[in-house]
Amino acid sequence: MTIALDIEREILFTGIGGQGIQLMTKVLAAAAAREGRYAMVFGVYHGAMRGSPSDTTLVVGPEPIEAPPIVPACWSVVAMHPASLPPLLAKLRSGGLFFANEPLVEQPAADGVTRIAVPATRLAERAGNLVGAGMIMLGAFVAHTRLVALDHVVEAMRAALPAHRARMADANEALLQRGAEQARDLAASGVA
Repeated sequence: MTIALDIEREILFTGIGGQGIQLMTKVLAAAAAREGRYAMVFGVYHGAMRGSPSDTTLVVGPEPIEAPPIVPACWSVVAMHPASLPPLLAKLRSGGLFFANEPLVEQPAADGVTRIAVPATRLAERAGNLVGAGMIMLGAFVAHTRLVALDHVVEAMRAALPAHRARMADANEALLQRGAEQARDLAASGVA
């Protein structure tokens, strides 16, 4: 899939605390900035670190983003958990992309929206790194959309990790690569 990079793209991420929603968005925004594009992030999360809803909006574009990224419609939704998903799915435009962490996220896509099923949690379990499901999903998203280059995502991830988590960088890179591989396999099989 090739997308136009000369227009704004709105991506909504949803999940629960502990799935890496905030980190996924921060890394993708930083990767876009590394490529000379503009990005603005708006995160919403509740007081608990683990288990409560966590949502973010990311707008990436070729020009400065001048308004807060609170969007009435979007190009893509990335769902790691279904808790806050229904109102976000309603914002997906026709021709949009819905990335679903299967089997946890079972909601179907609306007519005119492409649903891309990524078993991110299962793949993370198989890799022995359950908390890495978000990196797998991010790798799949980037490989499928080509919004940014995967190597820029890896660089941005390494830069985003705080010192006490830097030891996870190599594992996260492997998870990003695994997600990208999953997206390529889906595309080759004609599934998405």
